[in-house]
Amino acid sequence: MTEQTHARPALFSRPAPILFFIVVAVLIDQAVKIAVDHYLPLQEAVPVVPMLALYRTYNLGVAFSMLSGMDGWFIVGMRLIIVAFVIWLWYRTAKDRWIAHLGYALIIAGAIGNLVDRFAYGHVIDYILFYTESWSFAVFNLADSFITIGAGCVILDELLLPKKAGR
Repeated sequence: MTEQTHARPALFSRPAPILFFIVVAVLIDQAVKIAVDHYLPLQEAVPVVPMLALYRTYNLGVAFSMLSGMDGWFIVGMRLIIVAFVIWLWYRTAKDRWIAHLGYALIIAGAIGNLVDRFAYGHVIDYILFYTESWSFAVFNLADSFITIGAGCVILDELLLPKKAGR
């Protein structure tokens, strides 16, 4: 390989692809939430497969209903700060750290998807429920999944990709 091949930054290290990915992810998240809000009964489980149901509910907090007692504008401000921080991390991370950059894109997309809900409806639309006969996980949505998977990518990047001297 030539030196020029090595110098090309990873796909999600470049602004245009990451922006395109984020926009598409937010649009998919919002399309699913609109469909859920129009067609899924409110707070009534619709079984999909054993241990998985669709269950439309409204979340006034953040991911997995945490901070649901907090003021809505506090939560919006907190999410905006998180998005700004993750953009700063994306910018500061070495361009060859593609797993971290993918993770940052997912976190930003998820945060923006839930912010759109907060601005449009005053709450976040959640609809995925994992459960057993004696236990159930918090109801969540695709944007929450993006955030969780994105955080996992950042952790995976730290664990798997070797560090360069001076980084």
